[in-house]
Amino acid sequence: MTIKIPIRQTRRSHSHRRSGGTSVLVSKPLLSDSHVLAASSAPPTTSSLSLSDVQDLIYIANVTVGGVDYPVQLDTGSSDLWVLSTSGSPSNAQATSISQNLTYGIGWAYGQVAFASAEFAGISVSQQAFLNVSSAQNPALSYGAVGILGLGFDSLSTIDAVLNQTGATSGRTLLYNLFQDNSEEPNFIAFSLQSSKDGDGIEGSFAVGEIDPQYANVTSTNKVPTWPVTSPSRWNVLLDSFIVGTQTNSVSTTVPGAPSNKAVVLLDSGTSNTYAPVDACTAIYGGVPGAQFNPTLGQWAVPCDVEIDVALQIDNQIFPIHPLDVTPSTLGDNTTCLGSFIPQSVSVGDGQFDWLIGDNVLRSVYTLYDFGDFDSSRQMGDPYVQLLPLVDPNQASIEFHATRGGTPSSNITYNVSNSGSGSTTVTLSTDVAASIDKLSKYLPAMFAVMALNALILIVLTILGVILLCRRRGKSRVRKVPGRLGPIPMNVTSRDGLSDIPQEGSHVYQPVSMAPTEDTLFTLPSPAFKGDSRLGDRPRSVA
Repeated sequence: MTIKIPIRQTRRSHSHRRSGGTSVLVSKPLLSDSHVLAASSAPPTTSSLSLSDVQDLIYIANVTVGGVDYPVQLDTGSSDLWVLSTSGSPSNAQATSISQNLTYGIGWAYGQVAFASAEFAGISVSQQAFLNVSSAQNPALSYGAVGILGLGFDSLSTIDAVLNQTGATSGRTLLYNLFQDNSEEPNFIAFSLQSSKDGDGIEGSFAVGEIDPQYANVTSTNKVPTWPVTSPSRWNVLLDSFIVGTQTNSVSTTVPGAPSNKAVVLLDSGTSNTYAPVDACTAIYGGVPGAQFNPTLGQWAVPCDVEIDVALQIDNQIFPIHPLDVTPSTLGDNTTCLGSFIPQSVSVGDGQFDWLIGDNVLRSVYTLYDFGDFDSSRQMGDPYVQLLPLVDPNQASIEFHATRGGTPSSNITYNVSNSGSGSTTVTLSTDVAASIDKLSKYLPAMFAVMALNALILIVLTILGVILLCRRRGKSRVRKVPGRLGPIPMNVTSRDGLSDIPQEGSHVYQPVSMAPTEDTLFTLPSPAFKGDSRLGDRPRSVA
């Protein structure tokens, strides 16, 4: 089973935009007081939702339920499938007597639990549980979606939980059923959400059991375990630290049982922004000249032309974030941008996770979510995540300033923390980096010169050996015999009492001492190998 489908990035229509101002005011979602996904058996009492509470980007794909095609938002932060029946009821759907409400961090959906055949990218499931929604208030609806497809684990599924209370086990998620019906294939999904360039029409890809060829290197990256490692409810991983410019910032957690020097972060494709502790957001935006925190908006307002270099460290890997996604532009205002890292005064996930990482970060990585393959007893192994960084910080700086103006940075410096007991600082000054950059440009020429010199030296050596051999050949056939024969000369022994060479000592070879007309040069004395305590070096034998 290999499934690959395009997903589209969409902006809500102009009729839903705020009017009466030059910028869009984004209100703070009240995530601090609610779970990302809660459930109740009654519809919500509130009937209003400010569409200005969200940014303009979500990711949509098509799913077929009961023979009807529905564009749905893809959401790794939840696990249920729901569609709005007022947009076209699924045919042959089998309704149950169970009414249920799904409450998200922003918005809700209310309807009846039902069963119908489902198809996702050409793969069919004969009986899929879903929520046939009769009323809803959800940001996804303003972008053209008519439902949400949760891509999380069964343990987070509200539909599965309520059906389990009746003794049924038929409420599994759509992905679980796809994998169950094709258990011989890899149980993973993969996302490419593309980096934002402050423009429209950007597309990404979503794959089941297949990796986009241009991101094949993701299989060589670390397999990042979820937290908890076994039977997780969400796609949570541990964050080692985060880097802003040259400063490495430590993190902590409020999640029971998690390592105290880590933060538990949820990878959530269904959220546009990232929600983080107040001190983390202050570290990102607080040092920017002209930046101010707006308590009404619950976000930082930042000058658009200021580049902020941010990276996350996960499992000892660095993931730079595109600066255009750190301060996305607002409609009608090219001078003031809003920070996409939104501070939360209390635990973001109510003790379940510390950070909620949204699309502003996920656009900078290619993400593979592996549910764990089936073993011989058809049980899934432990899940994990693999992340491939897609952002070159220097190229991202060029793209940022091409859009926002100003001069790009030529070097990005990170202080990388060691997730072990100590820390390792990797610091590269601008001057040193510039020198290394210049040196790298001239290295090929330097190597070429060195190679040429080596070649010349080899040629000269060969010529010298040939010349030496020719002259020695002449000495053997000269007509005038020498007046003295060759004299063997052995080095004096180390104790000065024997002429027998000691083991390992060099034996001087016979050297002709007959001065003849063709004696052009005399070989120098061999290297001295005797004990230095014997005094003077031996005199030349020439």
